[in-house]
Amino acid sequence: MERLKLGILISGRGSNMQSLLAACRRGEIAAEACLVLSNRAEAGGLLHAEAAGVATRVLVHGDYPDRRAFDRALDEALQEAGVDFVCLAGFMRLLTKEFIAAWRDRMINIHPSLLPAFPGLHTHARALAAGVKLTGCSVHFVRFETDTGPIVAQAAVPVLPGDSEDSLSARVLAAEHRLYPLALRLIAEGRVRVENERAIVETARPAVGALLNPSD
Repeated sequence: MERLKLGILISGRGSNMQSLLAACRRGEIAAEACLVLSNRAEAGGLLHAEAAGVATRVLVHGDYPDRRAFDRALDEALQEAGVDFVCLAGFMRLLTKEFIAAWRDRMINIHPSLLPAFPGLHTHARALAAGVKLTGCSVHFVRFETDTGPIVAQAAVPVLPGDSEDSLSARVLAAEHRLYPLALRLIAEGRVRVENERAIVETARPAVGALLNPSD
């Protein structure tokens, strides 16, 4: 099976990036990281990527005259690194329609809510204010509208009595670290396709022997 060549985009500590790199290193995903790129030179995730032996690059968005110019430079950096699939891992930039179209169905994001609930920022505060009993995280293909696109996988996390933003955020983040590698593994194995703006996931089929009556 051909391995996906990943570009991972970060803006901060890159904890989800670390979970993806670790899963690739353990051989759990048919993928290899070719580049970790940040729009912030001080992003802590860059040090983790370098320690893991992954090439890093910084493109400071303030160095470009507008969003389109930045996205063109971003696309060029990914192409130069040989990337064929992009994972957003806390990349705090809105991407242009042109960039998203160029990477359509080859770019995923993880969001800390059960989409379509609570897109955008401050998800945990909004979940607590709404009084929901379940929240969680979602991995989805990227579309232009914020936190939309075909959903690949989700994980539910209960909202507990007395939860604060910090306690809820910590439990959701732990679920993210499990969910993101799982979703990427399904994609790398060719088990996810997009039809009519829905992600169709092929589940593992039982072995033929499992379909037989044990008494046969």
